Amino acid sequence: MSSDVRVHSWPCSYYLNLEKQWVPGKLTLTPQSLKFSADRTEEVLMGLPLSSITEIRKEASLFIFSSITVLEKGQAKHWFSSLRPSRNVVFNIIEHFWRELLLSQPGTAANTAAPMTRGQELMGLMASSQRRMEDTSKVLHHQGEQLDSVMRGLEKMESDLDVADRLLTELESPSWWPFSSKFWKTPVEAKTKEGVSVASSEPFGKEGVVIRVPAVVSQRTESHSKPGKLTVLVSGLEIHDSSSVLLHRFEKEDVDDIRVHSPYEVSIRQRFIGKPDVAYRVISAKMPEVIPILEVQFSKKIELLEDALVLRSRARTSPAESSCSIRHAASRLMGCTAHGELPTGSQEGEQQLQLQKNWPLLSEGEAQELTQILSKLKGLALETEAELERQDEALDGITVAVDQATLTVDKHNRRMRKLMS
Repeated sequence: MSSDVRVHSWPCSYYLNLEKQWVPGKLTLTPQSLKFSADRTEEVLMGLPLSSITEIRKEASLFIFSSITVLEKGQAKHWFSSLRPSRNVVFNIIEHFWRELLLSQPGTAANTAAPMTRGQELMGLMASSQRRMEDTSKVLHHQGEQLDSVMRGLEKMESDLDVADRLLTELESPSWWPFSSKFWKTPVEAKTKEGVSVASSEPFGKEGVVIRVPAVVSQRTESHSKPGKLTVLVSGLEIHDSSSVLLHRFEKEDVDDIRVHSPYEVSIRQRFIGKPDVAYRVISAKMPEVIPILEVQFSKKIELLEDALVLRSRARTSPAESSCSIRHAASRLMGCTAHGELPTGSQEGEQQLQLQKNWPLLSEGEAQELTQILSKLKGLALETEAELERQDEALDGITVAVDQATLTVDKHNRRMRKLMS
């Protein structure tokens, strides 16, 4: 994800120490930086990376006006006031992204000093693919459990229809009639099925957490934003506050639409008739990890707005090509290593030698780890294929059972109408 993506912007005023005056403008937050630009000239008067911030405070300028102060390394202090929609909203969002950046990059200096090797990049790509595959497998497994619950419900319905058939038979031929079937019937033990109801059965992963991320949540109006958590379950979504108190739970079938406003902001809505809708807006630095999971779970309900579509198109042009080139170059390197020689030829050999100098070959440990990840991916793919085949068979069985239940219900309705006439 590009570091210049705008997460949010707010109108406010910035205090210039040299000129001793407040300048109106716009405060813009990106995943890596914070900057202020003036309204009239659109000049960037202040810009600093989030990693250089040491503290963010809520203060009051002249003991009256509510402000936010940002303390930078070197004891430089920046004042922001007249924040809209409110100081608390801006403070919560900036502090969230600042803290998440510090937690995700504890050793920034060490990382810059030692760049990632080609093997580490490949392992990162494969580990990300493995996580996505595992999340998809969880959702698919939960879908299979739901199909099993539907099948159990149809079996219970079939047993209920058998009872209705016996009752209708008794009504059609009274017990006092000597040629009645009940007169010659012997008591039959009732069928006892170990059927577990859909409500009582707890399918696998009902409370299984797919991913949980810290976030800034708001309901209806943006002025009531506060820190919290977004939890994606295989059966729905949960929104908690900072004290882990449940604010709202969206069941999977109750979610009407999910709108992706940016790679870091989504809104979730549940519609009602006769009362206000339940809608939450969620902003999180970890949202790029959540959106692909939401696209799998709510493929027909999620909507990418214009900003998100533009950013996705950018991401597909550059990183896709770079990762493709990385995989291609690495595969060539691994092939050369296996044969113990580099390709001959003037231009190609020089490029390969230069590539080998710039990028170290895969170490034995990295190759073993890549082999393990690939074997896990293969196992997940085979399990997914088997689960899909089982679900196809279950769907065929459900279709047949529904058709039979429909015919039986129609038959019973005709017999009831005949008895009532």
